[in-house]
Amino acid sequence: MVGMTQLLASFPDDFRALVFGARGGLGAAFAEALSGRCAVTGLTRADIDITDEGALASLAEAEKAVGPLHLVINATGLLHDDEVQPEKAMKQISAAAMARVLAVNAIGPALIGKYFLPLLARQEKAVMAHLSARVGSISDNRLGGWTSYRAAKAAQNMIVKNAAIETERRDRQKIIVGLHPGTVDSALSAPFQGNVAEGKLFTPPQAAGYLLNVIDGLTPADSGKVFAWDGAEVPA
Repeated sequence: MVGMTQLLASFPDDFRALVFGARGGLGAAFAEALSGRCAVTGLTRADIDITDEGALASLAEAEKAVGPLHLVINATGLLHDDEVQPEKAMKQISAAAMARVLAVNAIGPALIGKYFLPLLARQEKAVMAHLSARVGSISDNRLGGWTSYRAAKAAQNMIVKNAAIETERRDRQKIIVGLHPGTVDSALSAPFQGNVAEGKLFTPPQAAGYLLNVIDGLTPADSGKVFAWDGAEVPA
């Protein structure tokens, strides 16, 4: 993980950060790393449901009263739980399950953009980053399966692109990106770690460090893109 003295050196000294999904392994690691560098608010699902537009609007009003944000990280996501499992074939698609996956992975990020992009600082570096996934890349899809999750992450990537185009017209310095963390040792990836190459299963602090390094190197020219943990651009 990056050293604290070097963490996010491209941001102002007294910047403010907001992390959605701060209870999960990677979200908690983001909040922990940032706590040594800036004023950070970590929000868990118990604090706020990112698909609840009214709750997000209220939170945005409260954050607006405090001052501009410089970094918003959306580390929420839904791949599986007791009721949702990634599909191996089209015949396994469930409308209800697919709606939940799309709500968390696409609608939630869109609502975060709606209410929190206006709160990003205008005179200093400001970034909104949503956790994406390489499986959301249409051109990189060679295996099929996981229809709901792939579709939701592809939709999220389009939301990031749209937000970047719209924001650039007014605020050229704001940066909106998707981030692919690789495979992180967490509850989300636990059932699917069997085929992970040696050295490619990252601890949450390790993955957070890689992605914060990516964020530190972003410029406005990168807005609207998706980047992997190693800084490589993920194709659409």
